[in-house]
Amino acid sequence: MQNAITHIIGVDGGGSSCRIAIAMADGRVIGRAEGPAANPTTDLNQAVESIQATLNLALQNAGLDDTILNHACAYLGLAGVMNAQIADAVASRFPAASVTVTDDRPTTMAGALQARAGFVAALGTGSFLGCQTAKGRRFAGGWGLVLGDQASGAWLGRQLLSHVLEWCEGLRPGSELLNSVFQDFHSDPSAIVSYAATAQPKDFATFAPRILDAADADDSTALGLMRDGADYIQHTLDCLAFQPGDCLCLMGGLGPRYAAFIDPKYTRDLTAPLGSALDGAVRLAMDMVSSNA
Repeated sequence: MQNAITHIIGVDGGGSSCRIAIAMADGRVIGRAEGPAANPTTDLNQAVESIQATLNLALQNAGLDDTILNHACAYLGLAGVMNAQIADAVASRFPAASVTVTDDRPTTMAGALQARAGFVAALGTGSFLGCQTAKGRRFAGGWGLVLGDQASGAWLGRQLLSHVLEWCEGLRPGSELLNSVFQDFHSDPSAIVSYAATAQPKDFATFAPRILDAADADDSTALGLMRDGADYIQHTLDCLAFQPGDCLCLMGGLGPRYAAFIDPKYTRDLTAPLGSALDGAVRLAMDMVSSNA
């Protein structure tokens, strides 16, 4: 690198918040900050503004001014970075000597596994799975609710509403959960369709806690949804070449809840994540410095 790197900046951004950590070159974090959502696909300008405002606050919390950015290496892991054009658009507006922008899958995995080989299943509002080996990282999923995000909170909610409509038409047996949700929409199927037409993933995901509670109460619909999600997780792990005894991290708000529905051969070496996606961003920024030293 042209300038000697003295500081590391890690960024974790998504549909609900933006988190930034500033560290010394050795990885010691000296300042943190959290700000509003930073999903560049949803709103590029808003995401960039949120990142800049959060960066300014992190610098303030670290007792630094923006001159250190001339000697900083930054790694930004942002939900919604689907292609190089989006990544370049964000990178070009981030004021650091060296900037790398990717989606949040690499940062999530780097934080959870650090240097270990293993697998992650990150299941929150959205979802993705992946593995890390000596040969590198491989991912599956993370394409959003329209085309994927299976087993996620948003997927569970959307599936639930679909099941309600099928129940109304006599295509599936009823359950307390289906009846309860149907009553929320005043027992009107068209109200469900109208809601779904404008609902965002986070809106569908609001049904996930009810599904989990209903599953705990042995509701047949909720149990079926959780088993369908678990089937997807197991199938994807198989496609990623998971072997019994491999390390697996079930992450996100939903990840640990799937443990009871997954075959024990996958959970035999279930491991808590070693760190967060923000930790992963800092680690990957340090790796960038090392590789360019």
